[in-house]
Amino acid sequence: MQKRNLLTLALLALVTLPTALGQAAKTLTINCFTNLDEAVAAAIPAYKKLHPEVTIKLNILSYGDHHTALQTALATGSGAGDVACIEVGYVGRFMEGGGLVNLDEAPYNVKQYKNLITAYAWTQATSTDGKNYAMPTDVASGTMFYRKDVLDRLGVKVTDLNKSWDSFIEAGKKMKAKDPTVFLIGDAGQVAELYWKANIANGDYLFFDKSGKTVVDSPRFVKAFELAKQIRDAKLDAKIGNWSPEWTDGLNKGTLAVQFFGAWFEGTMRGIVPNTKGLWRSADLPNKSYASWGGSFYAIPKESKQKDAAWDFIKYMTLSKEAQLSSLKAISALPSLKSAQALLELSEPVPFLGGQVARTTWVRNANKVQPVDTNKLDAVAQEEIGKALTSVLEEGKDIKASLAEARVAIERRQKR
Repeated sequence: MQKRNLLTLALLALVTLPTALGQAAKTLTINCFTNLDEAVAAAIPAYKKLHPEVTIKLNILSYGDHHTALQTALATGSGAGDVACIEVGYVGRFMEGGGLVNLDEAPYNVKQYKNLITAYAWTQATSTDGKNYAMPTDVASGTMFYRKDVLDRLGVKVTDLNKSWDSFIEAGKKMKAKDPTVFLIGDAGQVAELYWKANIANGDYLFFDKSGKTVVDSPRFVKAFELAKQIRDAKLDAKIGNWSPEWTDGLNKGTLAVQFFGAWFEGTMRGIVPNTKGLWRSADLPNKSYASWGGSFYAIPKESKQKDAAWDFIKYMTLSKEAQLSSLKAISALPSLKSAQALLELSEPVPFLGGQVARTTWVRNANKVQPVDTNKLDAVAQEEIGKALTSVLEEGKDIKASLAEARVAIERRQKR
């Protein structure tokens, strides 16, 4: 019996070996941004075992440089590679630009996978005309990260921070009174951004309504600006932007008590403030808010000469539990694939967060985020609303007047 099994295996090897050897060698070019490139790099060895005939060339640029270069490449039909990494802030623009493959068409037929993906992420990957040009690879449920050691020292409970926006501000005042060197948050604008992301009316997009009209002067944005101004006026923010050296220093030293970001930020902190391991925890957003803060996608540029291989790689990254778990371990990217969200590894303690079991909460919150369509001008609107917020916080400009100017600026750019 054993000899027969060995003979069978030998015959199978003879059958399969020529097939593997007969595969034409292919080079797949993937253009990506930091730090999503780390998730791609982590998955390549396992993918290569499945496809030894594929050589992967991974080109990496910083977030801004990558998307600027990709915009030019898609417009000219040259330099976009075979697989393009796209962040949520740009996915609407690129889907509407005409340079990406329509994944609804054969042989991709991507809509068959819709129910496998977290609802809000799928909606983000759907264009205004209902077509899909990208596949979600992760979800970024909005999360409140906080320094537990700082809160304990100053006598503040996490429920003081996230019960409501009023309690959040009052907790900041309490901390400031006990230790003037501690700021509630790095920049008050983070609160404004969180509020306008978490309170979108049914039927609206982030900055537009379904008809394409901008809504940046609506009550949602007025309230967002008012909350930010309250924090700035009370001197509760450090007036430092994310990713600046001062911001990193504040995260390290504990002079910044709270940081709002997507769940992925836990992985980022491991790299930028490793010495604070065990001092951070995560909690739900204030006022029972649910919002997406980030998110990544893969797409195939029309110029690609390796579309079949590109699609195979994208399916591996987005539809296989193995790759989704690999991305989680590499950069704390929360799976967009629902079946991967149920993996036991997501219930494991997170060492950087002092052993807190946090990922199951992040998954729960991701599935409570309201699906919101993207618009090709989201990045433009984000830029203009940012200018308006700066004019309010830095120059004391009237909130409604500033928002009205932002609306006019966006409408002007819509007409170009």
